[in-house]
Amino acid sequence: MWLRQLSVFNFKNYTESSLEFLPQINAFAGANGAGKTNLLDAIHYLALCKSYFNPIDSQHIKKGFDWFIVQGEFERDEVPDVISCSLKKNQKKQFKRNKKDYQRLADHIGLFPLVMISPNDTIIVTEGSEERRKFMDNVISQTDNHYLDILIQYNKILLQRNTLLKQVKEKGVLDLGVLEILNLQLSEVGERIFERRKQFMNEFLPEFERYYAFLTEGAEEVSLVYESPLMGTDFETLLRNSLEKDRVLERTSQGIHKDDLLFTIHDDMALKKFGSQGQQKSFLIALKLAQYSFLRSKKKYKPLLLLDDIFDKLDDKRTKKLMQLVSEDEFGQIFITDTDAERIKDIFVEIAQPIRIFEVKGGTIDV
Repeated sequence: MWLRQLSVFNFKNYTESSLEFLPQINAFAGANGAGKTNLLDAIHYLALCKSYFNPIDSQHIKKGFDWFIVQGEFERDEVPDVISCSLKKNQKKQFKRNKKDYQRLADHIGLFPLVMISPNDTIIVTEGSEERRKFMDNVISQTDNHYLDILIQYNKILLQRNTLLKQVKEKGVLDLGVLEILNLQLSEVGERIFERRKQFMNEFLPEFERYYAFLTEGAEEVSLVYESPLMGTDFETLLRNSLEKDRVLERTSQGIHKDDLLFTIHDDMALKKFGSQGQQKSFLIALKLAQYSFLRSKKKYKPLLLLDDIFDKLDDKRTKKLMQLVSEDEFGQIFITDTDAERIKDIFVEIAQPIRIFEVKGGTIDV
């Protein structure tokens, strides 16, 4: 699978641009703020129905306009698919495949799998557990569209249970009958998510370890562990045992919405506190390459790989190893951004790979 063509209209800092890509490696080069990353984000929109960086769709409309369109032509097994995303201010986002509207955006997720590696990924290490759950859920959702439905269902039931707990202060009494029903519903859905995440991690972990060892030449020992309150007990028991605490907090304190991934380096030292910037970046890149490998294995074709400002905080040795790796046959079409066009040319001349470089200058593009 690859993206043959991309067009953007009134998207971020672009008024109108149309690009044709190689099925191998494509690069956007230019100064910071020129709009390189915006092109990657447009590709992300086409694959996953949303921005990688900002969840508010209306903020991607170029200033002075009241609509945007992003359109692309994908090709898989020589069969083309035209995907378009359009938004008018104060209206619902429209998503179309070959001019036909989707009934649900969830039906599109996973058709055109994609992995983005960006400096923004540091939040997976530095921020709270929600970011790490999002990472897991994003990967699983691209291979299992039922998983997304189950997540939505869980969050609805969780909201109902939390609302019930908040009402205790107002009413002075907790409706135990309703609570028991919600506990049963939450447990059933939550157990399914837990089992799916556990299965995912069992498959994902060996790939992560393989890529990290490659990037660092085995010089550093790291660990990635899936942690969940459900590891030691069933969900219903967990909810019963935490009821008094939940009444005080007026929210559900235990469940798969508290799951986390533990990142450690050198004898169980927290990566967040004790890992250097280079070590954290290598860890994140290994995570994303393992995501790519997992998606490729499940989908039976190669996802897109987007590398945003990938050379930042990586030494030359790791940069060269990474570029050699992603240029091999197990990877498909690649998009790269960098401030230095000559650096990109030199790297890919050395590893003898075809590349198309687009020079980006303030919302305009030269090939």
